[in-house]
Amino acid sequence: MILQALVKHYEDLLEKGEIPRPGWGTVRVSYALNLDREGNVIDLFSLKVPKEKGKKTVFEAQNIIVPQPVKRSVDIAPNFLCDNSTYVLGVDEKGKPDRTERCFEAFCDLHRRLLGNVSSESAKSVLLFLQNWEPGKALEYDCIAEAWKDLMAGANIIFWCEGEPVTNDETVKRCWQRYYDTAGAEENGICMITGKRTQIAVLHPVIKGVYGAQAMGTSLVSFNAPAFCSYGKEQGENASVGEYAAAAYGAALNSLLMDREHVKWIGDTTIVCWAEGGEEVYQDVGIAAMFGAEDEGRITDEDLSAILSAALAGKPVELEHVKLDLDRHFYILGVAPNAARLSVRFFWQDSFGNMLKNIGRHYDRLEIIKPAYEKRDRLSYWRLLQETVNQNARDKAPSPQMAADVMKAILTGGTYPVSLLNGVMLRIRAEHKVSWGRASIIKAYYLRNSNSQCPKEVLQMALNEESKNQFYNLGRLFAVLEHIQQAANPEIKTTIKDKYFNSAASAPANTFPLLINLAQKHLRKFTEEGIRISFQKQIQGITEKLGEEYPARMTLPQQGSFHLGYYHQTQKRYEKKEDKAI
Repeated sequence: MILQALVKHYEDLLEKGEIPRPGWGTVRVSYALNLDREGNVIDLFSLKVPKEKGKKTVFEAQNIIVPQPVKRSVDIAPNFLCDNSTYVLGVDEKGKPDRTERCFEAFCDLHRRLLGNVSSESAKSVLLFLQNWEPGKALEYDCIAEAWKDLMAGANIIFWCEGEPVTNDETVKRCWQRYYDTAGAEENGICMITGKRTQIAVLHPVIKGVYGAQAMGTSLVSFNAPAFCSYGKEQGENASVGEYAAAAYGAALNSLLMDREHVKWIGDTTIVCWAEGGEEVYQDVGIAAMFGAEDEGRITDEDLSAILSAALAGKPVELEHVKLDLDRHFYILGVAPNAARLSVRFFWQDSFGNMLKNIGRHYDRLEIIKPAYEKRDRLSYWRLLQETVNQNARDKAPSPQMAADVMKAILTGGTYPVSLLNGVMLRIRAEHKVSWGRASIIKAYYLRNSNSQCPKEVLQMALNEESKNQFYNLGRLFAVLEHIQQAANPEIKTTIKDKYFNSAASAPANTFPLLINLAQKHLRKFTEEGIRISFQKQIQGITEKLGEEYPARMTLPQQGSFHLGYYHQTQKRYEKKEDKAI
């Protein structure tokens, strides 16, 4: 299904003219070798373009459409009209002069075969250059000497003739297309993607741009050991994917990964998305819905709220007066590097409307009263995962498997993984802090993964003073006792939360009698009787709902109720004075 969706995306982009046709690919090119009509070197000039990286401007290789490059392993395999210095100039510093010479000869042979009968001036110029070029004299050219370090690092070079790319020559383009279309035309199998009898791809395309993968690219489909093969077939013949389908899915996935505005990274997973038809606006909305909107981007928080509300209500969705088709098929793919090939973390496909509805319901479940200082409208996917990570650790990346499982739960509307709750609970125990994000996650988790020990009466937006849940009220009581201590000792830096929070949330019978006794001592410090009486009424109002005995132990869901009670009661303290009793 993944390859079929990518091939369809390729065909959508091809129809719109936004991707090269079969036989052509996008390559990062650093230099142009400009020749005259006699094949002499006029210049070697940079094609690099400026790019902002933080506060600095750097120059990077330019993405240029060239004849489809070959996939290299250890064999000598030249590309047409664009390659590195080993093939184009016959020079490198790899310490293998014999192999370098053979690479240059193979490059010359390919161009003689393809351009020998082409009558254009640019084709003749390239052939004359290759005929007369002496690799040993390369450094005698100042333009080559200046770029030597970059060339030795593997920078790509493309041929130009008197100021024009040779790849723009129509006769040269037709020559290459004929060669590409007829090469290896033996029909030796049925493609499982297109269903047509065709040439089966032995080597699948290289995928570049995946975070953490090899810089030169990695395969999505490959067979690198006999154990992976069967029925006497070798390499890609085991996958039964035609040459066209392999080239198409590779071009589509590489195009998605090159579009940095619509690529996201979570841990070691690189995430791309696309819609049937290839329209970019669906990617804009999808990325904003999954990862949060940025005010400076195309989708603002206000836009996103309106879009999600409309989708949940079954109303038409519009963005900048463009009506979005909620029945449009939408795809999300997460890939990560592996030892020999790419690993698919998750693949989701459904209608665009269902995606928005599931994400909207997810945000609704997360909704809880916020601290006054919190400016975010919602807890984005990235921020949600960060609540499970120690922010003081060197590696702040969340668990890759948990990240993938959470994404699947959000997109499908399924239950959240236990690893998400465990991660949040571990951070609360370690830091003694129930943050807005962690309280939101606990609430959402038990709303979706229902548990009778964490009932809906505690899974509220704000404080539920009518709740009789014992564990929720124990959390409320702890918050009140902490408030009393802080009010009685304004300069205090370490409160009962730092010392007793974990024991109160796990073994209340051993902890709360001590805390109540300590609170009585704190109450005696107040000189204003009204404040003391107000606090005593709060304690009494909560203890009346606790029953005669404190529980000896709390289960994980019961601890969730405790944490929500603590969070709700704490936020109640910071309401505006006209809205609270004290």
